[in-house]
Amino acid sequence: MSRIVIAHGYGMGSGEHWYGSVAEELSGEGHEVRVPDFPEPFAPDAGAWLKGLRAETEGVPAGETVLVGHSLGGVSVLRLLQEHDTEAEGAFAGVVFVASMSGEVGYDALAPFFSPEFDWARIRGAARGFRVLHAADDPVTGEKTSEHVMRFVTELGATARVTASGGHFPSTGVSLLELPDAVRLIREVL
Repeated sequence: MSRIVIAHGYGMGSGEHWYGSVAEELSGEGHEVRVPDFPEPFAPDAGAWLKGLRAETEGVPAGETVLVGHSLGGVSVLRLLQEHDTEAEGAFAGVVFVASMSGEVGYDALAPFFSPEFDWARIRGAARGFRVLHAADDPVTGEKTSEHVMRFVTELGATARVTASGGHFPSTGVSLLELPDAVRLIREVL
């Protein structure tokens, strides 16, 4: 069975939203699911989040590990893939980006997560498969939602599922306790 690591988004923690139900469902199938709490979720530090994510992937071969990044957690996944030594450790089994950004979205406090530019070729080689789940009405990526999704598709060869609604899975002030589309996409890359 595989290890699945879910990287939560900005202002969130492991016990919120759909993380628990996804973890419970996939754990029930025999997978080891980890949902780490990154430090200072409302004042995130890119280096600290990357360090926390890196720690969750240790001890299991990359080829048996699926990374799931929600929102800003997906940006941390991109950074992890960019630094990953694929030649020595092999490629990760797969990656699922949920409402994640492929570039800046106008929040100055989050700018360090997007600098320097992503090395898309290196990132693409660090995993065997990529999936994207995004909503057309995502308020974070806004009118540039299609650009973010298409960058994942063109740069990483990702398969994308774009729903008409769903916001940021969830949007501010809303809770979303289940996300069956995420489970399906994770199963596709296992």
